[in-house]
Amino acid sequence: MNMTHYMSLLADNQPWNLIIFMAIPVIFAETITITEFIILFTKNLTDPLRSFNKVCSILAGIYFTGVFLYLFPTAFIPLSVNGEWHTWVDIVAVGFYLSGVIFLLPLALLDLGLIARKRSEEHKMKLHFLLISGFLVVAHIAMIFGMINPEIVGSMGGMGDMMH
Repeated sequence: MNMTHYMSLLADNQPWNLIIFMAIPVIFAETITITEFIILFTKNLTDPLRSFNKVCSILAGIYFTGVFLYLFPTAFIPLSVNGEWHTWVDIVAVGFYLSGVIFLLPLALLDLGLIARKRSEEHKMKLHFLLISGFLVVAHIAMIFGMINPEIVGSMGGMGDMMH
């Protein structure tokens, strides 16, 4: 079976790539989401759980920004320049994975107090929730498309020869 570059990345160097590129970001996102729900339902903004949520958000944003800064120039750019994508499915998987930085970096900046400083706590909580939700959406789209065998969807104009 032919794999997307997303799945190849996770399958290579087992178990380290799986841990570095999948487990750590997803565990952070799930932890942030679960604690976010508890905070939203209890409306307790002074609980130690809120501090834990903020720390996780900051670490996740910094961590995933590092992942993005590593993968964009070493994988995305060369695959694009050299025309090595395995159909549009591959581009969707990798593109959506990397787009996670659009959500996690602002999440870290929000909890570091670098953006939305003058907004109310309620507004910040809504923004926080939207950002972590956005990351979960793009991460799941990346996972779904990343697991598709690119050979079954056909090729993008002229890319069929590059699938082998």
